[in-house]
Amino acid sequence: MRVISTVSEFQSALDQARLSKTVGLVPTMGYLHDGHASLIVRAHSENDFVAVTVFVNPLQFGVSEDFSTYPRDLDRDVELARQAGADVVFAPTINEMYPDYPEALPTKVSVSKLSEVLDGKSRPGHFDGVATVVAKLFAMAGRVSAYFGEKDFQQLAIINQMAADLSFPVKVIGCKTVRETDGLAASSRNVRLSEDDRQAALILYKALQLGKGLIESGENNSITVARAMESLIKCEARAELDYATCVDPKTLLVPDVIRNDVQLLVAAKFSNVRLIDNVKANFSEPNTRAGSGFQNNNVVKADSLRLERG
Repeated sequence: MRVISTVSEFQSALDQARLSKTVGLVPTMGYLHDGHASLIVRAHSENDFVAVTVFVNPLQFGVSEDFSTYPRDLDRDVELARQAGADVVFAPTINEMYPDYPEALPTKVSVSKLSEVLDGKSRPGHFDGVATVVAKLFAMAGRVSAYFGEKDFQQLAIINQMAADLSFPVKVIGCKTVRETDGLAASSRNVRLSEDDRQAALILYKALQLGKGLIESGENNSITVARAMESLIKCEARAELDYATCVDPKTLLVPDVIRNDVQLLVAAKFSNVRLIDNVKANFSEPNTRAGSGFQNNNVVKADSLRLERG
């Protein structure tokens, strides 16, 4: 496996591979974990040649966010990528990607509407940074299949939209979220959680399971579902809730009434570590009038999950 650091080497390696092989691309911000490994393994299973990119993109961090403290370990990343089946790792410097950095990039890619809700509302400019760096990587890579985790569901929706709108010769493939044995979604930020915060963070997945259970039992009031998830997360004193919501998976808008499958998304801070998570909920026709069960059965479910957490 090769490790390269320049754009010209990256382009040349993929152009050469494409002469006789199919190419898979796995863009990452490094500090690879089991979730990243699963993306690389899938890319390897579906392609003849796999390229992994490792680049902590400064454009997607806000002024008060954790760019300087974001975990980095290139040697570890290279070894994990090799074991998972990568053929090349592209690990550029900031100035290789943005020659005039830290001056602002004159050109940016922005995906309206999808970027303006949820994390986009909480982190202004974040998704412009994501779309810009992914557009650069797609332009460098050429015709590839690109693999992204569904844990970053909004990011995946934005990248799908961008690739279609700008006619990149890239097939964007979403892959299921990888979880720890206790349900916590795999994330590079998890290593920064204290033991207490790590335990507290389990409330996110429990809240998602609560919302999923309500919808799949027939609840079709999106506000009722959101409030149930919010209430459970707020029971955890260490969680600083950002949002808990139920959205259409294509538009990311909250439906007035749930009539089709939806995506449940949550975000919260634990000390200074911000975590996100999501699950799909398969809607079932309600057996009773929307919202009728929240004050009774749903509260019991929330209480039982809280007691389970201990």
